[in-house]
Amino acid sequence: MSGHGFHVHGPHDHELEHAQQGGHGEHSGMINQIAMFTAIIATVGAIFGYMGGATQANAGLYKNNAAIKKTEASNQWNYFQAKSTKQSLAEVSRDLTTRESEKGKYQAKIDRYEKEKNEIKVGADKLEAEATQWDKQSDAQMHQHHRWAQATTVLQVCIALAAIALLTKKKWLEYAMFGAGGFGVLVGVLAALHI
Repeated sequence: MSGHGFHVHGPHDHELEHAQQGGHGEHSGMINQIAMFTAIIATVGAIFGYMGGATQANAGLYKNNAAIKKTEASNQWNYFQAKSTKQSLAEVSRDLTTRESEKGKYQAKIDRYEKEKNEIKVGADKLEAEATQWDKQSDAQMHQHHRWAQATTVLQVCIALAAIALLTKKKWLEYAMFGAGGFGVLVGVLAALHI
């Protein structure tokens, strides 16, 4: 307080001046180091969070594509079944008819249905293979999403450790913060490499 030319600093005033001047003593380097590391880790964490969201969205899109292909394959198998039923009816008709001219007509239908069924089967098998491929891609994206989420979580723990280290000024917490940050970045690298 000041009064008539006399000025006394309180402990709070001294700390404010100390903070404005960048600090001094053994803790000022630690504070700057933690602040810079926290800013970098927060930026990396934001990128990891974005990548996690993108891979989750991709997984959903790929799963949707798989469902569409499965539906298309199911439609083809239904069509295949309809042709099989028609073929069976033609076979029964051929076997029950007594006229040779009718047997030839039914046999032609049987042959046509068999050819059409084979074409339908090829298409249905192709659609099922595409559905399986989309499912695999979706699963791979979900695995990668989990890795990004793990990396982001570890970096959030790192930032929490940084805050605690700043408040307590404990050197071992600073080391734990650096360790957590390094581990989080490592998990992020594993995510980028699809491991």
